[in-house]
Amino acid sequence: MFELVFPPAFIMILGALLVAMARPALRPVLALAAPLVTLYAVWQVPDGIQLTVEFLGRELQLVEGGPLRRLFATVFSVMAFGGALFALRQARWQEMSAAMAYAAGAIGVSFAGDLIVMFLFWEFMALFSTVVVWCGGTEGARRAGIRYAIVHLVGGIVLKIGIEGLMIHTGSVEIRALELGGFDTWMVFIGILVNAAAPPIGAWLADAYPESSPTGGVFLSAFTTKTAVLALILLFPGTELLVWIGLWMVFHGIIYALLENDMRRILSYSIINQVGFMLVGVGIGTEMALNGSAAHAFTHIIYKALLFMSAGAVLYQTGRRRCSDLGGLYQSMPFTTVCGIIGALSISAFPLTSGFVSKSLTVAGAAGGQLQVVYYLLVAASAGVFLHAGIKYPWFVFFQKDSGLRPADPPLNMRLAMGLFAVLCIAIGVFPGILYGLLPYPVDYVPYTGEHVLSQLQLLLFAGLAFFLMLPLMQRTLTVTLDFDWIWRVALFRVAVGALAAGEAAAASWARAREAAGAWMGTRVALLFGAGGVFSRSWAIGTTALWLALLLSLYVLTHYL
Repeated sequence: MFELVFPPAFIMILGALLVAMARPALRPVLALAAPLVTLYAVWQVPDGIQLTVEFLGRELQLVEGGPLRRLFATVFSVMAFGGALFALRQARWQEMSAAMAYAAGAIGVSFAGDLIVMFLFWEFMALFSTVVVWCGGTEGARRAGIRYAIVHLVGGIVLKIGIEGLMIHTGSVEIRALELGGFDTWMVFIGILVNAAAPPIGAWLADAYPESSPTGGVFLSAFTTKTAVLALILLFPGTELLVWIGLWMVFHGIIYALLENDMRRILSYSIINQVGFMLVGVGIGTEMALNGSAAHAFTHIIYKALLFMSAGAVLYQTGRRRCSDLGGLYQSMPFTTVCGIIGALSISAFPLTSGFVSKSLTVAGAAGGQLQVVYYLLVAASAGVFLHAGIKYPWFVFFQKDSGLRPADPPLNMRLAMGLFAVLCIAIGVFPGILYGLLPYPVDYVPYTGEHVLSQLQLLLFAGLAFFLMLPLMQRTLTVTLDFDWIWRVALFRVAVGALAAGEAAAASWARAREAAGAWMGTRVALLFGAGGVFSRSWAIGTTALWLALLLSLYVLTHYL
């Protein structure tokens, strides 16, 4: 028997509906209350299957509790509260309502007890995250939202094909560890990787997130890719292919973030980089590595939201997003600068920040799994993270050559949200036991050893030295970086346009050829049957008889031969 519980996701959905329907004065209260009530409900869900419903003759498991599920649902609820606080007075009610529904989908995926329920909340997320992108309110946001919706529609179809295949061939839609041994599991795997933003199908992230509003980007940074990480932990732990996909994402994100000029595209590529670390841990598959992936997802949501908040505050106050247009903002936006630096140090795994106590679990998992090449690549990538997110983002936005801009720090609610998440980044880093106690497996790891702290500080200091030595090469210009999406957004489009033009030209040539052939045939018919033509004039009887004799002879000859 299971204890009946109310699905936490439904509380957030109810909150989204109330925000949409309530009077403007009540919306801020509802937007803040719904995530807190949801967080309380998350911690009331015991382990195991707690709620089932009958649908089309099949029992669906709406709620299944567990430490891993509770961990992700907790940080999703915290993120919904922090995002709502940041957007409290700035976001339109459509965006706030859609963002809360988006968060509800992520929480629903966290507690989904079977693949069908997971898929339903998965698509629920895709729908409302698209609305959040569109709430950017620009032509760029509209176009990016359409591309975003197409990618996630295709990814959802692929995932659904895999789930239906498993249901037909195994009779089960239980969420369990799968192996890449057949078409069905490959479809599920690929469908999840679309949401994880794995290259070459991950360019949607850097395309869509920067086009959202200053507040919408905060929500977008948190949910889609991390629910994919959760799904991979549940369904494909220990799948070695994920190690190499994750490493690709790690270095792909670093390279493109270093090339970027748009501050929010830098942070978007940084998401791809950080999710790569998580996928490596899932692929390693040991308890320590899986703990590392889960812990890193938790801390990443917080510090990445803090970074997007600082970038959103700059965008909100200045209306500018290119690094080449910014600089010197520390003089008039000191609070935003400090919060941005804390987020940058956290993502760089600086000691006493949250990233230090989470990322080290994944790296240590690679060392413990005897994957020395992977271990050294992750260490090298850690230096790359400090280059693009730890130094480049705060340097070019807040400290480089003075742009002359003197915007003030953002409104109070934005500062409160940034302050809350900055405190969380430090608190988790100083008291790692808070996080380790929430992880799915027992943690036998001490992050603060002399060797670990010293080696990490050396890595970061030499990475910083390299940045400033190469600073002339790091200066950004008004350039555009081309990612894999150029293939289908530009190359395939041009091929399609060229093929269409060639088809139209061929059709026009065929029409002209038919017209010319018709004219030629008409001339010949006129010569034969027109006035004065061969077959239109009167023939002498002798000539006619001769023709008849020739035709009869030809018939007899062909008949008997």
